[in-house]
Amino acid sequence: MTTAPGKGTGTTTEASTVPLWRHRPFVLLCGEQIASSLGRQITALALALLAVTGLGAGPFGAAALLALTYLPGALLSPLAGVLVDRVPLRGLLVVVTAAQALVVGSVPLADAAGQLTRPHLYGVAVVSGALTFTLSVGLQAALPRVVGPDGLLGANSALTAARTSGQIGGPALGGVLVGLVGPAPALFAGAAAYAVEALFVLALPAALNVRLKASAMSPLDSLRSGLAVVRAAPRLRRMVLSGTGLNLGSGAATALYVFYATRELDLPAWQLGATYAVYSAATVAGALLAGRFARTAGLWRATQVCGLAAGAAVFLIPAASLGAGFALLLAHQVAYGLTGTVWMVSMTTTQQLVTPKDMQGRVAGLVQAVLLTTVPLGALAGGALAAWLGNVPVLLGAAAIALLSAATLWAPTAADEPLAR
Repeated sequence: MTTAPGKGTGTTTEASTVPLWRHRPFVLLCGEQIASSLGRQITALALALLAVTGLGAGPFGAAALLALTYLPGALLSPLAGVLVDRVPLRGLLVVVTAAQALVVGSVPLADAAGQLTRPHLYGVAVVSGALTFTLSVGLQAALPRVVGPDGLLGANSALTAARTSGQIGGPALGGVLVGLVGPAPALFAGAAAYAVEALFVLALPAALNVRLKASAMSPLDSLRSGLAVVRAAPRLRRMVLSGTGLNLGSGAATALYVFYATRELDLPAWQLGATYAVYSAATVAGALLAGRFARTAGLWRATQVCGLAAGAAVFLIPAASLGAGFALLLAHQVAYGLTGTVWMVSMTTTQQLVTPKDMQGRVAGLVQAVLLTTVPLGALAGGALAAWLGNVPVLLGAAAIALLSAATLWAPTAADEPLAR
């Protein structure tokens, strides 16, 4: 797949014959994804371990930390989408990434001063989550302006591979740093990765600061126009609805994952980090296979097959309580990372293909909000129920919800429009 920048519209998008790996704006986006993924993985592992081992959080406290990282995205993504479509895009991305470095860096500083508290840690989770998902909406809107429509499937696959190549080293590096200096000081490395990300974003073409079309609509009318795009694409709508159920189940499982693995399965920190690293490697494999599979089977079929497989993979988490816990968690991460990645690449590409250029932010924000809403709900419900019923019964229920939601993609449909391949 080959794309390159153009000049005629004040943006960076026009298809040409320049390979993606020689297309400077796209290469910068790949670098940004690697730095961002390193920062997120180190931060997520260190914050979770700091909450559990440093501040004494129980199952609900650990689940609440994860929920608070997703809640801002669920609530604010639609507004972030409106903002993305109205302001200079590169400037917004620079501000968001720089702020992320400062927010994460505040944790080790507070810990060194002996002032770190649970409210501070949870506040960082909230603000960091809001910044992360604003950046996600902005990057989804930027990609169609960096590559042409024919390059979106290949570009989404390549960006996913770049992002997860950073995730391979992130958990292992986070585990090593936590083991050497403790979870709070390890967050300095996360903050540094976010600072590098800001430099990559700053180097993006100034053309991304050119707004595609001035809008006289109110924010509410802007949101309605984005919702109309989703409603006009039946299969995209079904992807989103099934994804909410899949996220509900996997959100509950993910919220309990660190606590379950460390307290119930007695996995040491290096094994926990290894399961995250294996997930990242599987995601790279999924990204490499996504384009070929989606072109061969079609975006819709790729979504159906991989959604069902991802839902089934969640059952491997509670199965780990029966024995061979480390091996089964590794198997879960491989299966979920591989199939979930193909599912997400197919869905994101479909979304971008059916959305007009000047509405990419709004549609991305709405879709992201719907998908994310069930993650904190699943996390909080999973944590609360686990404190009452225990981890394994809740994990089994979460897996059943994920599988049944994915299975709805296979229900008969009436005259859906074919999706681009």
